[in-house]
Amino acid sequence: MTVVVVTGGTRGIGQGLVRQFHARGCSVVYCGRSVPAEPDPDPRVRGVVADVTDRAAVRDLWEEAVAAYGRVDIWINNAGVTTARRPLWELPPAELDAVIDVNLRGLAHASAVVLAAMRAQGHGALWNMEGFGSGNQKAPGLAAYGATKRAVTYLTDALAKELAAELGKDSPVTVAHLSPGMVVTDLLARDYTPEEFAKAKKIFNILADTVETVTPWLAERVLAGVPNGGRVAWLTTPKAVGRFATAAFRKRDLFA
Repeated sequence: MTVVVVTGGTRGIGQGLVRQFHARGCSVVYCGRSVPAEPDPDPRVRGVVADVTDRAAVRDLWEEAVAAYGRVDIWINNAGVTTARRPLWELPPAELDAVIDVNLRGLAHASAVVLAAMRAQGHGALWNMEGFGSGNQKAPGLAAYGATKRAVTYLTDALAKELAAELGKDSPVTVAHLSPGMVVTDLLARDYTPEEFAKAKKIFNILADTVETVTPWLAERVLAGVPNGGRVAWLTTPKAVGRFATAAFRKRDLFA
């Protein structure tokens, strides 16, 4: 039985992945800032309160998964936050600190803990969640978020090279990119005025998908695995081009 850990697994894409891995027979440990007070009655699902910006808390999360299921085969660094959609100079310092702390500093600390532990156990796959900015996209109001996701892409590539240098081309410990594309969650439509959202909605309805559509596909590809440094991407450039080309004939309203 495959053992999977998903950070930020209490909502959105993370919650969808927890459900999909569980549906495929995996044992799943997830964390969030809070978890349901009553434990899940299914012994193959465990929720843990953990602050991913705290390296000790990440280490405890690993240990809890190992104590429950014996090992960790797959770890997904999914936890992430965004700021209000404002220019950088208008962001409250606390918001800027939070997005950098969770999306980059927390992911880096978690990667350090997880890769050290996977090396010790002799196998494992770490997946780092990409987002807007990972592909060098830019948009007003997303400078901080996009910068962190661009950094996540660099960090993941660098970690893959470090693993290859130490463990060889066929390293039993791998790190890879997980790119869900544009997904309808509470973060997607945050902080738009009604007028702004009316314009953005047109693009969302062309390019975006629901958690229920994307996460089954992502879970299948993660379980299938990729080589060290690989990528699983839902919204590829050819797919995006095709959607724009057929948008006039493919009416969708993801917000109905």
